[in-house]
Amino acid sequence: MLEHTLQPGVDTGSARQRRGAPSAGPDALPDLLLIERARAGDERAVEALIRRYSHRLYRVACSVLMDEERAEAAVLEAFLAAFGDLSRYEPTGKFAAWLTRLAYNQARALRGGARAGNRAGPAPAAAATAPAVAPPAGDDAHERRELEQAIARLPEVFRTVYVLRVLEGISGIETAASLGLHETTVRTRLYRAHRRLPPDMAVRLRATPGVLELPPQCAERIASDALARLHHSSMLTISASPP
Repeated sequence: MLEHTLQPGVDTGSARQRRGAPSAGPDALPDLLLIERARAGDERAVEALIRRYSHRLYRVACSVLMDEERAEAAVLEAFLAAFGDLSRYEPTGKFAAWLTRLAYNQARALRGGARAGNRAGPAPAAAATAPAVAPPAGDDAHERRELEQAIARLPEVFRTVYVLRVLEGISGIETAASLGLHETTVRTRLYRAHRRLPPDMAVRLRATPGVLELPPQCAERIASDALARLHHSSMLTISASPP
């Protein structure tokens, strides 16, 4: 069962306060230390990792599905798969890339399931050209919506690479690891994505925050739902051995 394992003693805390050094919360800890604590059943470490990577996982899932609800479902399932068996993660690889790969595969599975359930006829053309994410309110809402529509019109293989490289700003090497591709393939797909988009696309993206961004209420729901399901099923205990 998920448990709070970090219980600093009163004396230690008092000494730390006397030295004037603030205690670092889980959000400030590096991935490997949080993973070690998560494997030991520390719910706060799990929550810190979920909150740290929810936004990236949502973007990669949304780049596949272009649908807010299904992208959120893919992210939730990715976190359940990850923290249900952390022994599958090899510390030699980057944890963020491993999580992103899980979310990417979950999103592709959901997309495939939707296609299988739609054998009676082809999907409407609009589903492939415009995201189902509602535009947020604010001065930039119209511009954000136009940018999201432009990204949605890209073929999926270009779109996912573009979202990770340009929107998330991660390296080509990490993008390749996240998607199970060769780095050369990532470079080629990114180049072709740029060719299909307006010349000023990158400039507009930098000037417009929140494109394909995870809504705050969804981030809270993902964290609470993942923790509740992990706690209820005691999924984390199967990974309780140290890394």
